[in-house]
Amino acid sequence: MRIDYNKGKLATPELMQRHPRTSRDAGGRKMKVLLVFPPDWFPSEPYLSLPTLTAFLRSAGHEVVQKDVNLEMYDWFFSGDFLHRVLKKVPQQLERLKKISQKRELNKNDMKLQRTLSDCTRSRIFELIEKAETAKRVVRTQDFYDAEKLERAINVFHEVTAVISLVYAPARICMPPMETDLSYKRFISSELLKAVQDTQVNVYRDVFEHILQPAIIAECPDVIGISIVFQQQLFSSMTFCALIKEQFPDIHVTIGGNTVTRLRDVLPDKPNLFALFDSAVMFEGETAFLQLVEEIGAGRNLAQIPNLMYRDGSGIHTSSITSAEDMKTLPPPDFDGLPLEKYFVPEPILPYLATRGCYWGQCEFCDHGEGYTAGYRTKKINQIIDEIRYLGNRHNARHFHFTDESYPLAFFKKLSRKLMENKIDIEWATHIRFEKDLIHKQIWKDAAESGCKVLHMGFESASERVLKLMGKATTTDVIRRGLEMSSTAGIWNHVMGFFGFPGETYKDARYSMQFLEENKDHVHSIGFGTFDLSKYTPVAKNPEKFGVTYHKNPDWDLALNYYYTVRKGLGIEEAERALEEFERNHYRGWDFRIFIREYIFLYVAHFGKNKLPALQFNVSNEEGA
Repeated sequence: MRIDYNKGKLATPELMQRHPRTSRDAGGRKMKVLLVFPPDWFPSEPYLSLPTLTAFLRSAGHEVVQKDVNLEMYDWFFSGDFLHRVLKKVPQQLERLKKISQKRELNKNDMKLQRTLSDCTRSRIFELIEKAETAKRVVRTQDFYDAEKLERAINVFHEVTAVISLVYAPARICMPPMETDLSYKRFISSELLKAVQDTQVNVYRDVFEHILQPAIIAECPDVIGISIVFQQQLFSSMTFCALIKEQFPDIHVTIGGNTVTRLRDVLPDKPNLFALFDSAVMFEGETAFLQLVEEIGAGRNLAQIPNLMYRDGSGIHTSSITSAEDMKTLPPPDFDGLPLEKYFVPEPILPYLATRGCYWGQCEFCDHGEGYTAGYRTKKINQIIDEIRYLGNRHNARHFHFTDESYPLAFFKKLSRKLMENKIDIEWATHIRFEKDLIHKQIWKDAAESGCKVLHMGFESASERVLKLMGKATTTDVIRRGLEMSSTAGIWNHVMGFFGFPGETYKDARYSMQFLEENKDHVHSIGFGTFDLSKYTPVAKNPEKFGVTYHKNPDWDLALNYYYTVRKGLGIEEAERALEEFERNHYRGWDFRIFIREYIFLYVAHFGKNKLPALQFNVSNEEGA
């Protein structure tokens, strides 16, 4: 069954193209907006939400300051300023442990922490400062393409964050950032609220003080918008919201992004959580956010703003109006104001979105359609070409990450040809499905010649029975031919899949393992996991059809995934064991010393698709050791 999009009314071209004078004549005023992308995410490229909103608001005449706090935080972490702060916190942490020991016997973790803190000397910190600055210089210069130097730099980031973790313990600060853990559960609102106020573990309070608070004082915004696109960002986002409302109570604080959309059924029942901010934008944000800014500027009621949830003196309200964007009327993303030179890459990678929604929309495990209120839409191809040329010239950028859900075949072909016809000299990566009509040499030849370097491809499973259950509408022969032809054309393919879709057996899982092993010469990298039952997937909405019983823990009120059991096939634990077996027996050759999506893209673009031996572990040395 195709994704059942809610019936959202498309925003009108008139609204999209509002002139600055129009807003002020309507009773409003020119507003100043501070847009924030919060931690934690890898600081390798801008996230598209801020540049997209920035472009839309600026086109309507408003002043926008966009601030990638995530990037600035990691730049700060790996600096002398922050590591001197860590050194000053060591005695405080030791004193905290001493007080604990006076009340109870220290446990093993406490004693280990105490011993490790004793090694955190001034000379050790000064050594780390020098190494951290060198590591940042490596990832931002052509030294990046020396695999040995790059690996050492990443190891330094690991080393530094491990030391940072000592003074915020029991929190764990990590690089990669997605593993950061404040020792509270983000899917329980009461724990999230406790984490916000915990001055010991909550590193984001210090981040606010050093990075965000000075920006607010300097800019004096009327509205602050925080884009929460991953659930791990709830800790930092709610911390920022709480501190903004404490220190700047007159500033309207709104949140938005994928995570907010997926929590829309929960937030109205969480007044303690909602008290940290004033409003929340659901689904697509351009029109809703612009209207919010202008209604606040005019001092009007917020009830008629689409896609909005807001708080006032009478409670929490959700708008009954929804809207979606007309892609053809949207301006190109605006990266002006973002410090592109500070991202942890030697040359900028710009994200770009040409479409919204998923043209296929029939995968039973997918909830991506939940972020939209209207179906699949795309910009016109000539508009796309013009915007890519403009962005490349403006920011001296040759690397583009097309972040669309999945490119349909017709669009994929048209884009490749138009890039060549217009002599757009870029290198690009995107996402694509395996389709039988894709198996033509000319398609792959054109894609490669147009600059396509990396494709993320939805493989999911090599069992045709499971593929049918999933609604994938493809075959293993199509997948095999697609892998072979993309590889032959010189395009790196990253194969994505998982074990444990409801009804999948261990025999089915073995098919996937064997298939990938048999086609190893044409599979360049893999990303495998286990099935998650997200609450908005077709499986969760129709559990009987898939033989699934899901279990809601009433305490896990912010959970976006359910624990579940199945009538037949692999359960959660069995799927995890299948993954462990796959990683243990089949990952050799796909296990890289450095496996960061953007870094693979840049290496392929720089060296060409040749299995990137510089990034692979030396198997012969390992076996001889």
